[in-house]
Amino acid sequence: MKKHLLSALVLLLSFTAFAQQEPLVSPELHADGSVTFRILAPNAKDVKMVGDFVANWEPQTMTSSSTGLWTLTTKPLASDLYSYNVYIDGYKATDPSNVYLIRDVANVFNVFIVPGGKGDLYRVQPIPHGSVTRRWYDSPKLGLNRRLTVYTPAGYESSRAKYPVLYLLHGMGGDEEAWITLGRTPQILDNLIAQGKAKPMIVVMCNGNVVQEAAPGESSLGFYQPTFELPHTMDGVFEESFPDIIKFVEGNYRVKASKTTRAITGLSMGGFHSMNISRYYPNTFDYVGLFSPAIHPERDSTSKVFLNIYKALQVQKDNGLKLYWIGIGKSDFLYKDVAAYRRTLDLVGLKYTYFESEGGHNWANWRVYLSEFVPLLFK
Repeated sequence: MKKHLLSALVLLLSFTAFAQQEPLVSPELHADGSVTFRILAPNAKDVKMVGDFVANWEPQTMTSSSTGLWTLTTKPLASDLYSYNVYIDGYKATDPSNVYLIRDVANVFNVFIVPGGKGDLYRVQPIPHGSVTRRWYDSPKLGLNRRLTVYTPAGYESSRAKYPVLYLLHGMGGDEEAWITLGRTPQILDNLIAQGKAKPMIVVMCNGNVVQEAAPGESSLGFYQPTFELPHTMDGVFEESFPDIIKFVEGNYRVKASKTTRAITGLSMGGFHSMNISRYYPNTFDYVGLFSPAIHPERDSTSKVFLNIYKALQVQKDNGLKLYWIGIGKSDFLYKDVAAYRRTLDLVGLKYTYFESEGGHNWANWRVYLSEFVPLLFK
């Protein structure tokens, strides 16, 4: 009996001591923009931090205390959204004190936002908010019931107004979840609309992987390992099936169904799709955006979508466009391809707006491009 009482007392004292411990704060944002990370790993011999707050994700060694608390404080960071991981004795992990995670293809990262600048555009602010819904639609061309994500602006449900539509496409390895999580689309649209910098609009984020019903873990295939490159992603099949998406949107939402009230844009592979969809259906979109586009103008394909690209661009130009927008980072691996494509547009005489930023092929740039592109739409 005494033994049981003693065990219960030890357990109670242990629980009380644990409960009285202050929670570990990580990441901790400081007034000057610097950030402190804390990882409790008393048995670890080496703990490193990697993140996009350091050029090329260069590993940063954390410092250990006598209690096994590993810490790292960054230099002051510019306002933005940042991603990071932890490596404990070489094993990749997430920060257990930070519950905010984002999946990018098959990788999971912790995230945080440094406020005070463009990061504020990615935060939820005390303003009217739009709605985000996942909808399933039938694609006769693909023979699948597929999912897409739709943002409707604040007030959509209570009004009878009709809205213009932006079709927003992801890159290779992404899906219909990418732009709402990694891209912060709902926050960006809410904030720009509330500030009067953008027109209220519907944003449709579809899945550009024609072999998928929906994002990994969200389809009838269940929980499977996501992969980066899937079949038929850039062979013309998605372009040919895109009218199925437009038909669903214009049959289920209050939209202004005309060329002047439709826009299409996308990043990387989505830029490739946007370029080809807008060209293949030249009377469909007045606004086109290419974010770090994987153009490959010399692409060899048997699909009719890619026949006579030069002539099709001329037709697109002659039909008239209100905006053809291109954004690329100076260190993006696609920079030279985009430069070559711009020369093609110059030969055709198709006028475009060019936005060049620092950095490379990453979400830090694509969020900026969306923030720059959206205010130019439907003027």
